[in-house]
Amino acid sequence: MTKETVLVTGGTGFIAQHCIISLLKQGYRVRTTVRSAQRENEVRQNLQQGGVEPGENLTFVVADLMADQGWDVATQGCTYVLHGASPTPSGEQVTEADWINPAIEGNLRVLRAARDAGVKRVVLTSAFGAVGVGHSSDYPRPFKETDWTNLDSDLWPYQRSKTLSERAAWAFIEKEGRGLELSAINPVAVLGPVLGADYSHSTRIIKEMLEGQPGCPDINSCFVDVRDVADLHVIAMKHPAAKGERFLASSGHSLRLVEVAHTLKTSLGDAARCVSTIELTDESVRAAADKNPVMIGMVKLLGVDMNVTAEKAMSVLGWQPRTPQQAIIATAQSLIELGLISHS
Repeated sequence: MTKETVLVTGGTGFIAQHCIISLLKQGYRVRTTVRSAQRENEVRQNLQQGGVEPGENLTFVVADLMADQGWDVATQGCTYVLHGASPTPSGEQVTEADWINPAIEGNLRVLRAARDAGVKRVVLTSAFGAVGVGHSSDYPRPFKETDWTNLDSDLWPYQRSKTLSERAAWAFIEKEGRGLELSAINPVAVLGPVLGADYSHSTRIIKEMLEGQPGCPDINSCFVDVRDVADLHVIAMKHPAAKGERFLASSGHSLRLVEVAHTLKTSLGDAARCVSTIELTDESVRAAADKNPVMIGMVKLLGVDMNVTAEKAMSVLGWQPRTPQQAIIATAQSLIELGLISHS
């Protein structure tokens, strides 16, 4: 018996491709959206890199978050939708509206199409950026699913877009969902095996360390392996207890960047020869940010406790992620294997 068809939006995305791999391995038929039909071959090659040969079990529909066209075709006949397509840091966004409007409108467009097509449940890929940003140092940690990012604080447009678009999705379900179910997954910094040259922005942390970034700022983060994020999406898609709930995806206590550097050093030997374990002072990072505006966001994170708990996903859904160290090493090994590291 053929399993149900699942729509995965944004098939060129890092998390989306690992979701497609997880679904295909479990026997689902998968449909995915791309903004350009020319990227189908690239997606198929990346999936092969990830160990699956999709063949006819994967089909493509051209659809853009900013246009209605294609979404009725994409959702038709699907039992579930995994919706991860959203603007991510690419350097092309100029104004805050360039981030926020596509995220909100895209979510509502997909939810509307899913509802009208009789989809049972949508699993939304949100982010830690919608949970734990903009809070004072005395705000309770670790962050959990009942926490929301403080929209009154000085936020990056990306984090604001993730927060507003997730809130818009829940409001839509409440007012206009007409029985459509929603779950949200909120990953922390996503690492894990890279499938091609298009990967998560968190992966750049590992790439830059391997390429000889001169030291580690006093920043900490939780990490999670993309394969575990994908598995959590598929569990949340089916599990009765996931209806109407959000789940943080994190694989353990937050790590300081210097701890990440030490993990690379101890695990990779000569391949990590350029990794620096020097701890940079906050003053030196601030001074560097004065000259390089790209680093201003880093200054906001100095010394901020970013710890979260994924106890809910583990206890309610039985999710069992890899360790942060396994995610870090898998990221590095895949970058090296694919020739994506350039040493000066």
